[in-house]
Amino acid sequence: MNFERIKEKLTILADAAKYDVSCSSSGSNRKNINKGLGDSSGMGICHSYSEDGRCISLLKILLTNHCIFDCAYCVSRSSNDIKRAAFKIQEVVDLTINFYRRNYIEGLFLSSGIFHTPDYTMERLIAVAKKLRLEENFNGYIHLKSIPGASDELMREAGLYADRLSINIEIPTVSGLKLLAPEKDHKDFIKPMEKVKNEIIQYKEEKKLIKSTPKYAPAGQSTQMIVGATGESDKDIMYSAVHYYAKYQMKRVYYSGYVPVMQDERLPALGSEVPILRENRLYQTDWLLRFYGFDVRELLNNEHPNLDVDIDPKLGWALRNMHEFPINVNTAEKRMLARIPGLGMKSVHKIINARRYRKLSLDHLKAIGVALNRAKYFIVCDTRDWRFNDLAPERIKSMILQGSQSKYQKMYNQQLRLF
Repeated sequence: MNFERIKEKLTILADAAKYDVSCSSSGSNRKNINKGLGDSSGMGICHSYSEDGRCISLLKILLTNHCIFDCAYCVSRSSNDIKRAAFKIQEVVDLTINFYRRNYIEGLFLSSGIFHTPDYTMERLIAVAKKLRLEENFNGYIHLKSIPGASDELMREAGLYADRLSINIEIPTVSGLKLLAPEKDHKDFIKPMEKVKNEIIQYKEEKKLIKSTPKYAPAGQSTQMIVGATGESDKDIMYSAVHYYAKYQMKRVYYSGYVPVMQDERLPALGSEVPILRENRLYQTDWLLRFYGFDVRELLNNEHPNLDVDIDPKLGWALRNMHEFPINVNTAEKRMLARIPGLGMKSVHKIINARRYRKLSLDHLKAIGVALNRAKYFIVCDTRDWRFNDLAPERIKSMILQGSQSKYQKMYNQQLRLF
């Protein structure tokens, strides 16, 4: 093996893979069997976090950055003058096993540029996973990218060896995709999604009857959208996300701020990166939709097509709907408690459990660990004790922002004293 050449390939293809953020291992429970290598239970993706809060890592690379397409937003586009490289199938297998043995990684995230044809590319991705499972007895986490336009037969085979499959929808709208990637067809992205969804449903049904049914993509499928490459509003982005969650049973939708890497009149100018805070607000909105019972139309609509970057989306909703407040923590149902700014679901459950034994006061809430910095403007423990009924929403927003700044300044000062 030419180690210098392998190192060069790794440098090129790991760097090219950094733009893909649609990776998560939550939901997979592949166990270590027959004294094999690895175990994907609770494992995750490079410098991401597992469900139990651990920081975990994957070998995250492209099989190749050669690509037949010339998508304006992609650093690997065919017309871009960059160093090209391609791994052999066995090289990826050997890298994964050697990195795992050295405790560098806990699994593999493998994507690829599309070379020759979608099926040819997908076959090679599957071959890596198949060799790891069958020849190396590797039971760690494997995430494969689904290639747009790949056949149903290949998508079925991919799910038998991968824990998660993902196909990046890339641009949130069909019109945006036509503008920046005119060679691609939106239908080619949807076809693999539909196949994976149907195979997962079929697996679950067959598993009820036959316990030995082979697992199929136990961690489900995910997708990724590029934010800011075209003129989509936050509303356009999140409405698309809701569609993919509902229609294709996505485990996760990821949002990746566009990073200008080349000059193109169809794209934002070089140096105009999407603020990381916009990404953060989209993820917060996604979280509210999946775990807090919000409808996307409550958070984003024609009147409010974009999120307020200054404040989180739950606080934004509350300030626009002050008629819903104050909420009495002693009588409110779970759905309304979850809408109080500053309260996470753990705090909601603490309140519901604690109020079974006595009427709660603000002191009781503090004692059980409920953060009141924001919540105090929106709650009462007794209908007579709300002190903020005369404050306008803008005034409340200003007070909360000032409080947050003071908090971070205090933390900064404390850190300075340590040096």
